[in-house]
Amino acid sequence: MIYLDYNATTPIDKRVADAVQPYLYEVFGNPSSNHEAGKLAKEAVEKAREKVAMLLNSSPEEILFTSGGSESNNTVIKGVAYTYRDKGNHIITSQIEHPAVLAPCRFLENNGYEVTYLPADEYGMISAEDVEKAITDKTILITIMHSNNETGTIQPIEEIGSISKKHGVLFHTDASQSLGKVQVDVNRLQVDFLTVAGHKLYAPKGVGALYMRSGINIEPLIHGAGHECGRRAGTENIVLNAALGEACEIAREAFNSSKTEELTQYFYKRLLEIFGDKIKLNGHPTLKLPNTLNISFIGYNGYEVIEKLGDVALSTGSACHSGSVSISPVLAAMGVPFEIARGAVRFSFGRFTTKEELDIVLDRLKHI
Repeated sequence: MIYLDYNATTPIDKRVADAVQPYLYEVFGNPSSNHEAGKLAKEAVEKAREKVAMLLNSSPEEILFTSGGSESNNTVIKGVAYTYRDKGNHIITSQIEHPAVLAPCRFLENNGYEVTYLPADEYGMISAEDVEKAITDKTILITIMHSNNETGTIQPIEEIGSISKKHGVLFHTDASQSLGKVQVDVNRLQVDFLTVAGHKLYAPKGVGALYMRSGINIEPLIHGAGHECGRRAGTENIVLNAALGEACEIAREAFNSSKTEELTQYFYKRLLEIFGDKIKLNGHPTLKLPNTLNISFIGYNGYEVIEKLGDVALSTGSACHSGSVSISPVLAAMGVPFEIARGAVRFSFGRFTTKEELDIVLDRLKHI
Protein backbone atom coordinates (compact mmCIF):
# COMPACT_ATOMS: atom_id res chain seq x y z
CA MET A 1 0.00 0.00 0.00
CA ILE A 2 1.10 3.54 -0.79
CA TYR A 3 -0.02 5.72 2.11
CA LEU A 4 -0.83 9.34 1.20
CA ASP A 5 -3.44 10.07 3.87
CA TYR A 6 -1.34 11.53 6.68
CA ASN A 7 -4.00 14.13 7.55
CA ALA A 8 -6.39 11.29 8.43
CA THR A 9 -3.86 9.61 10.71
CA THR A 10 -0.13 8.98 10.89
CA PRO A 11 1.68 5.70 11.45
CA ILE A 12 3.32 5.37 14.85
CA ASP A 13 6.95 6.40 14.66
CA LYS A 14 9.19 3.50 15.69
CA ARG A 15 11.05 5.83 18.06
CA VAL A 16 7.76 6.51 19.82
CA ALA A 17 6.95 2.79 20.05
CA ASP A 18 10.42 2.01 21.42
CA ALA A 19 10.26 4.80 24.00
CA VAL A 20 7.08 3.49 25.64
CA GLN A 21 8.22 -0.09 26.10
CA PRO A 22 9.23 0.40 29.77
CA TYR A 23 5.76 1.72 30.55
CA LEU A 24 4.14 -1.42 29.19
CA TYR A 25 5.90 -3.82 31.55
CA GLU A 26 8.14 -2.13 34.13
CA VAL A 27 6.58 1.19 35.15
CA PHE A 28 2.99 0.18 35.79
CA GLY A 29 2.02 1.85 39.06
CA ASN A 30 -0.88 4.22 39.61
CA PRO A 31 0.49 7.79 39.39
CA SER A 32 -1.72 8.73 42.36
CA SER A 33 -0.11 6.12 44.64
CA ASN A 34 2.51 7.26 47.16
CA HIS A 35 4.74 4.18 46.96
CA GLU A 36 7.74 3.83 44.66
CA ALA A 37 5.81 2.27 41.78
CA GLY A 38 3.35 5.15 41.84
CA LYS A 39 6.11 7.76 42.02
CA LEU A 40 7.86 6.31 38.96
CA ALA A 41 4.58 6.40 37.05
CA LYS A 42 3.96 9.99 38.15
CA GLU A 43 7.44 10.99 36.97
CA ALA A 44 6.73 9.46 33.56
CA VAL A 45 3.48 11.40 33.17
CA GLU A 46 5.07 14.70 34.23
CA LYS A 47 8.05 14.16 31.94
CA ALA A 48 5.65 13.63 29.05
CA ARG A 49 3.74 16.77 30.04
CA GLU A 50 6.97 18.78 29.88
CA LYS A 51 7.69 17.51 26.36
CA VAL A 52 4.24 18.51 25.10
CA ALA A 53 4.63 21.93 26.72
CA MET A 54 8.00 22.51 25.07
CA LEU A 55 6.53 21.92 21.62
CA LEU A 56 3.84 24.54 22.27
CA ASN A 57 6.10 26.96 24.20
CA SER A 58 3.86 26.73 27.25
CA SER A 59 4.43 25.74 30.86
CA PRO A 60 3.79 22.09 31.84
CA GLU A 61 1.04 23.16 34.26
CA GLU A 62 -0.95 24.42 31.28
CA ILE A 63 -1.07 20.97 29.62
CA LEU A 64 -3.98 18.63 30.26
CA PHE A 65 -3.84 15.07 28.88
CA THR A 66 -7.00 13.84 27.12
CA SER A 67 -8.11 10.91 24.99
CA GLY A 68 -7.70 12.91 21.78
CA GLY A 69 -8.79 15.93 19.76
CA SER A 70 -12.52 15.31 20.15
CA GLU A 71 -12.33 15.26 23.94
CA SER A 72 -10.13 18.35 24.01
CA ASN A 73 -12.56 20.28 21.81
CA ASN A 74 -15.60 19.16 23.78
CA THR A 75 -13.88 20.01 27.06
CA VAL A 76 -13.31 23.61 25.96
CA ILE A 77 -16.61 24.29 24.21
CA LYS A 78 -18.90 22.70 26.79
CA GLY A 79 -16.73 23.75 29.72
CA VAL A 80 -16.68 27.42 28.74
CA ALA A 81 -20.41 27.34 27.95
CA TYR A 82 -21.24 25.98 31.42
CA THR A 83 -18.73 28.03 33.40
CA TYR A 84 -19.51 31.37 31.74
CA ARG A 85 -23.25 30.92 31.21
CA ASP A 86 -23.96 33.85 33.55
CA LYS A 87 -21.82 36.14 31.38
CA GLY A 88 -23.30 35.17 28.01
CA ASN A 89 -24.49 32.43 25.69
CA HIS A 90 -22.86 33.31 22.36
CA ILE A 91 -20.10 31.32 20.63
CA ILE A 92 -18.32 32.16 17.37
CA THR A 93 -16.95 29.43 15.11
CA SER A 94 -16.71 28.74 11.37
CA GLN A 95 -18.48 26.63 8.78
CA ILE A 96 -15.28 24.71 7.97
CA GLU A 97 -14.51 23.35 11.43
CA HIS A 98 -13.98 19.66 12.18
CA PRO A 99 -17.13 17.81 13.37
CA ALA A 100 -15.50 17.61 16.82
CA VAL A 101 -16.14 21.38 17.05
CA LEU A 102 -19.33 21.66 15.03
CA ALA A 103 -21.16 18.87 16.86
CA PRO A 104 -20.73 20.27 20.41
CA CYS A 105 -21.67 23.71 19.08
CA ARG A 106 -24.90 22.30 17.66
CA PHE A 107 -25.50 20.49 20.94
CA LEU A 108 -25.26 23.82 22.75
CA GLU A 109 -27.60 25.45 20.22
CA ASN A 110 -30.19 22.87 21.17
CA ASN A 111 -29.72 23.89 24.78
CA GLY A 112 -30.30 27.61 24.51
CA TYR A 113 -26.95 28.89 23.26
CA GLU A 114 -26.40 31.02 20.16
CA VAL A 115 -23.67 30.07 17.70
CA THR A 116 -22.39 32.15 14.78
CA TYR A 117 -20.93 30.03 11.96
CA LEU A 118 -18.66 32.29 9.91
CA PRO A 119 -18.21 31.61 6.18
CA ALA A 120 -14.89 31.00 4.45
CA ASP A 121 -13.65 32.72 1.31
CA GLU A 122 -12.76 30.93 -1.93
CA TYR A 123 -9.41 29.86 -0.43
CA GLY A 124 -10.97 28.43 2.72
CA MET A 125 -9.82 31.39 4.82
CA ILE A 126 -11.80 32.84 7.71
CA SER A 127 -11.75 36.64 7.92
CA ALA A 128 -10.45 38.08 11.20
CA GLU A 129 -12.58 41.14 10.44
CA ASP A 130 -15.68 38.91 10.28
CA VAL A 131 -14.75 37.45 13.66
CA GLU A 132 -14.57 40.90 15.23
CA LYS A 133 -17.86 41.98 13.67
CA ALA A 134 -19.56 38.89 15.11
CA ILE A 135 -18.55 39.63 18.71
CA THR A 136 -21.36 40.82 20.98
CA ASP A 137 -21.59 41.57 24.69
CA LYS A 138 -22.84 37.97 25.10
CA THR A 139 -19.87 36.32 23.35
CA ILE A 140 -17.98 33.95 25.65
CA LEU A 141 -15.86 31.90 23.22
CA ILE A 142 -14.28 32.04 19.77
CA THR A 143 -13.18 28.69 18.33
CA ILE A 144 -11.42 28.69 14.94
CA MET A 145 -9.20 25.86 13.72
CA HIS A 146 -5.49 26.56 13.15
CA SER A 147 -5.42 24.78 9.81
CA ASN A 148 -8.08 23.00 7.83
CA ASN A 149 -7.78 19.23 7.64
CA GLU A 150 -9.14 19.03 4.07
CA THR A 151 -7.49 21.96 2.26
CA GLY A 152 -4.56 22.68 4.58
CA THR A 153 -5.36 26.41 4.62
CA ILE A 154 -3.85 28.08 7.69
CA GLN A 155 -6.12 30.56 9.42
CA PRO A 156 -5.14 34.04 10.73
CA ILE A 157 -5.03 32.79 14.32
CA GLU A 158 -2.55 35.37 15.59
CA GLU A 159 -4.76 38.20 14.32
CA ILE A 160 -7.89 36.62 15.78
CA GLY A 161 -6.01 36.13 19.05
CA SER A 162 -5.32 39.87 19.24
CA ILE A 163 -9.00 40.59 18.58
CA SER A 164 -10.13 38.18 21.29
CA LYS A 165 -7.83 39.82 23.83
CA LYS A 166 -9.06 43.30 22.88
CA HIS A 167 -12.66 42.26 23.53
CA GLY A 168 -11.97 40.03 26.55
CA VAL A 169 -13.32 36.90 24.86
CA LEU A 170 -11.79 33.45 25.39
CA PHE A 171 -10.17 31.97 22.28
CA HIS A 172 -9.68 28.31 21.31
CA THR A 173 -7.98 26.82 18.28
CA ASP A 174 -7.90 23.20 17.15
CA ALA A 175 -4.30 22.70 16.04
CA SER A 176 -4.59 18.94 15.51
CA GLN A 177 -3.46 19.14 11.87
CA SER A 178 -0.75 21.74 12.36
CA LEU A 179 1.55 20.34 15.03
CA GLY A 180 4.71 18.81 13.60
CA LYS A 181 4.08 20.46 10.22
CA VAL A 182 4.38 24.15 11.10
CA GLN A 183 5.60 26.01 14.17
CA VAL A 184 2.89 26.52 16.80
CA ASP A 185 3.55 28.91 19.70
CA VAL A 186 0.61 29.48 22.05
CA ASN A 187 1.98 32.81 23.25
CA ARG A 188 2.53 34.24 19.78
CA LEU A 189 -0.92 33.02 18.74
CA GLN A 190 -2.49 34.54 21.89
CA VAL A 191 -4.83 31.58 22.37
CA ASP A 192 -6.41 30.55 25.67
CA PHE A 193 -6.98 26.93 24.61
CA LEU A 194 -5.31 24.74 21.99
CA THR A 195 -6.15 21.18 20.95
CA VAL A 196 -3.56 18.46 20.28
CA ALA A 197 -4.34 15.06 18.72
CA GLY A 198 -1.67 12.38 19.13
CA HIS A 199 -2.49 10.26 16.10
CA LYS A 200 -1.83 13.21 13.76
CA LEU A 201 1.66 13.44 15.26
CA TYR A 202 3.01 9.87 14.88
CA ALA A 203 1.72 8.82 18.31
CA PRO A 204 -1.00 6.18 18.87
CA LYS A 205 -4.71 6.88 18.60
CA GLY A 206 -6.58 7.52 21.82
CA VAL A 207 -4.35 10.21 23.29
CA GLY A 208 -4.32 13.97 23.00
CA ALA A 209 -3.77 17.10 25.01
CA LEU A 210 -5.37 20.42 25.74
CA TYR A 211 -3.43 23.59 26.37
CA MET A 212 -5.32 25.74 28.89
CA ARG A 213 -3.79 29.10 29.69
CA SER A 214 -2.76 29.54 33.31
CA GLY A 215 -5.41 31.22 35.44
CA ILE A 216 -8.36 29.88 33.43
CA ASN A 217 -10.60 27.35 35.14
CA ILE A 218 -13.58 25.71 33.44
CA GLU A 219 -15.95 22.95 34.50
CA PRO A 220 -14.42 19.53 33.67
CA LEU A 221 -16.01 17.38 31.00
CA ILE A 222 -15.27 14.25 33.06
CA HIS A 223 -15.95 14.33 36.80
CA GLY A 224 -14.44 11.99 39.37
CA ALA A 225 -11.26 12.00 41.42
CA GLY A 226 -8.82 14.91 41.25
CA HIS A 227 -6.62 13.74 38.40
CA GLU A 228 -4.91 16.30 36.15
CA CYS A 229 -5.17 18.88 38.96
CA GLY A 230 -8.93 18.35 39.08
CA ARG A 231 -9.40 19.21 35.40
CA ARG A 232 -10.02 15.72 34.01
CA ALA A 233 -10.90 12.67 36.10
CA GLY A 234 -9.53 9.23 35.29
CA THR A 235 -6.33 7.37 36.13
CA GLU A 236 -3.59 8.62 33.84
CA ASN A 237 -2.70 6.44 30.85
CA ILE A 238 1.05 6.28 31.34
CA VAL A 239 1.77 4.47 28.08
CA LEU A 240 -0.18 6.81 25.82
CA ASN A 241 0.90 9.96 27.65
CA ALA A 242 4.53 8.91 27.32
CA ALA A 243 3.96 8.20 23.63
CA LEU A 244 2.55 11.66 23.01
CA GLY A 245 5.41 13.24 24.92
CA GLU A 246 7.99 11.38 22.84
CA ALA A 247 6.19 12.29 19.60
CA CYS A 248 6.21 15.96 20.61
CA GLU A 249 9.90 15.83 21.48
CA ILE A 250 10.72 14.29 18.09
CA ALA A 251 8.62 16.93 16.33
CA ARG A 252 10.40 19.72 18.20
CA GLU A 253 13.97 18.47 17.83
CA ALA A 254 13.70 17.24 14.27
CA PHE A 255 11.36 19.90 12.92
CA ASN A 256 11.96 20.18 9.19
CA SER A 257 9.03 20.71 6.88
CA SER A 258 11.23 21.36 3.83
CA LYS A 259 11.49 17.71 2.74
CA THR A 260 7.73 17.21 2.83
CA GLU A 261 7.15 20.59 1.22
CA GLU A 262 9.54 19.72 -1.61
CA LEU A 263 7.66 16.47 -2.26
CA THR A 264 4.34 18.33 -2.19
CA GLN A 265 5.56 20.95 -4.67
CA TYR A 266 7.05 18.26 -6.90
CA PHE A 267 3.80 16.33 -6.97
CA TYR A 268 1.71 19.43 -7.71
CA LYS A 269 4.08 20.57 -10.47
CA ARG A 270 3.88 17.15 -12.12
CA LEU A 271 0.08 17.15 -11.86
CA LEU A 272 -0.03 20.51 -13.66
CA GLU A 273 2.32 19.23 -16.35
CA ILE A 274 0.17 16.16 -16.94
CA PHE A 275 -3.35 17.53 -16.54
CA GLY A 276 -3.08 21.31 -17.00
CA ASP A 277 -6.44 23.03 -16.61
CA LYS A 278 -8.16 19.69 -16.01
CA ILE A 279 -7.32 20.02 -12.32
CA LYS A 280 -7.93 22.71 -9.71
CA LEU A 281 -6.23 23.33 -6.37
CA ASN A 282 -8.74 23.82 -3.53
CA GLY A 283 -7.43 25.98 -0.71
CA HIS A 284 -4.89 28.76 -0.38
CA PRO A 285 -1.91 28.41 -2.75
CA THR A 286 0.69 29.53 -0.19
CA LEU A 287 -0.84 29.98 3.29
CA LYS A 288 -1.31 26.27 3.85
CA LEU A 289 0.20 23.21 5.45
CA PRO A 290 3.37 22.09 3.63
CA ASN A 291 2.09 18.53 3.20
CA THR A 292 -1.44 18.99 1.88
CA LEU A 293 -2.92 19.17 -1.63
CA ASN A 294 -6.66 19.15 -2.22
CA ILE A 295 -7.01 18.58 -5.95
CA SER A 296 -10.20 18.47 -8.01
CA PHE A 297 -10.06 16.34 -11.15
CA ILE A 298 -12.56 18.21 -13.27
CA GLY A 299 -15.14 16.00 -14.94
CA TYR A 300 -14.45 13.08 -12.62
CA ASN A 301 -15.80 11.77 -9.33
CA GLY A 302 -13.09 11.80 -6.68
CA TYR A 303 -14.46 8.65 -5.10
CA GLU A 304 -14.08 6.77 -8.40
CA VAL A 305 -10.57 8.14 -8.96
CA ILE A 306 -9.46 6.74 -5.60
CA GLU A 307 -11.08 3.37 -6.32
CA LYS A 308 -9.24 3.10 -9.64
CA LEU A 309 -5.89 3.96 -8.06
CA GLY A 310 -5.90 0.62 -6.28
CA ASP A 311 -3.78 0.21 -3.14
CA VAL A 312 -3.23 3.94 -2.60
CA ALA A 313 -4.61 5.38 0.65
CA LEU A 314 -6.24 8.76 0.01
CA SER A 315 -9.26 10.79 1.10
CA THR A 316 -11.94 12.21 -1.14
CA GLY A 317 -13.90 15.43 -0.98
CA SER A 318 -17.09 13.68 -2.04
CA ALA A 319 -19.01 10.61 -0.97
CA CYS A 320 -21.22 8.20 -2.89
CA HIS A 321 -24.47 7.06 -1.32
CA SER A 322 -26.78 4.80 -3.33
CA GLY A 323 -25.56 6.20 -6.62
CA SER A 324 -25.76 9.87 -5.61
CA VAL A 325 -22.80 12.12 -4.84
CA SER A 326 -22.51 14.53 -1.91
CA ILE A 327 -19.63 16.99 -1.71
CA SER A 328 -17.51 18.02 1.26
CA PRO A 329 -19.18 20.61 3.51
CA VAL A 330 -15.82 22.40 3.63
CA LEU A 331 -15.66 22.80 -0.15
CA ALA A 332 -19.33 23.76 -0.21
CA ALA A 333 -18.66 26.47 2.39
CA MET A 334 -15.84 27.77 0.18
CA GLY A 335 -18.26 28.11 -2.72
CA VAL A 336 -16.56 25.47 -4.87
CA PRO A 337 -19.04 24.54 -7.64
CA PHE A 338 -20.52 21.07 -7.38
CA GLU A 339 -18.98 19.84 -10.63
CA ILE A 340 -15.52 20.77 -9.38
CA ALA A 341 -16.01 19.72 -5.75
CA ARG A 342 -17.23 16.25 -6.75
CA GLY A 343 -13.82 15.49 -8.23
CA ALA A 344 -11.82 16.48 -5.14
CA VAL A 345 -9.09 14.21 -3.79
CA ARG A 346 -6.91 15.07 -0.79
CA PHE A 347 -3.26 14.09 -0.98
CA SER A 348 -1.49 14.46 2.37
CA PHE A 349 2.15 13.47 2.71
CA GLY A 350 4.28 12.76 5.76
CA ARG A 351 7.50 11.68 7.38
CA PHE A 352 7.76 8.39 5.47
CA THR A 353 6.53 9.47 2.02
CA THR A 354 8.99 8.90 -0.85
CA LYS A 355 9.37 10.41 -4.31
CA GLU A 356 9.21 6.90 -5.78
CA GLU A 357 5.74 6.42 -4.32
CA LEU A 358 4.57 9.71 -5.80
CA ASP A 359 5.87 8.74 -9.23
CA ILE A 360 3.88 5.50 -9.08
CA VAL A 361 0.71 7.41 -8.21
CA LEU A 362 1.31 9.94 -10.98
CA ASP A 363 1.76 7.14 -13.50
CA ARG A 364 -1.49 5.49 -12.38
CA LEU A 365 -3.37 8.78 -12.57
CA LYS A 366 -2.26 9.23 -16.17
CA HIS A 367 -3.91 5.91 -17.05
CA ILE A 368 -7.25 6.58 -15.35
